[in-house]
Amino acid sequence: MPLHVHAAIALGSNLGDRAATLASATAAIASLPLTSLVAQSRLHETQPVVPVGHAASSAAQGPYLNACVRVATLLTPRGLLSGLLTIEQSHGRDRTREGRFGSRTLDLDVLLYGDVTLRDEVNTPHLVLPHPRLHERLFALEPLAQVWPDARVHGTSVQELIARLRG
Repeated sequence: MPLHVHAAIALGSNLGDRAATLASATAAIASLPLTSLVAQSRLHETQPVVPVGHAASSAAQGPYLNACVRVATLLTPRGLLSGLLTIEQSHGRDRTREGRFGSRTLDLDVLLYGDVTLRDEVNTPHLVLPHPRLHERLFALEPLAQVWPDARVHGTSVQELIARLRG
């Protein structure tokens, strides 16, 4: 029998009833086939992150609610991503119409999938593991530390990454 892999999924929302959206998304993630919820973080309210000079403005957006869940799954990384994209769509997100770094009803990102490293952006443009900017985002690292305190990102502990960013 195959072993479950632990994966961390970031959740974020800055449109509508953010808390209700994250609660609904968490329930939907827990209902994915071959997947069970292991832990969920508390909600963290953060300001939008928009790179300097980008057309999207953080001032024009409301704050995000962010969270992280840890699941045990038999789904492949691509299978997990497919389920997450379906959950996003069911909550009103249309990735084909929105701008990068813009407001969104729901954003779900696979942060970690066991110790898998995946860099195939051609065949899976929404899936790079670990998440490519995880190490520089407190809004993802802090909730991750609550659900997976001993997680490592490219050999560095989540706790150490948080300490560096708080520096």
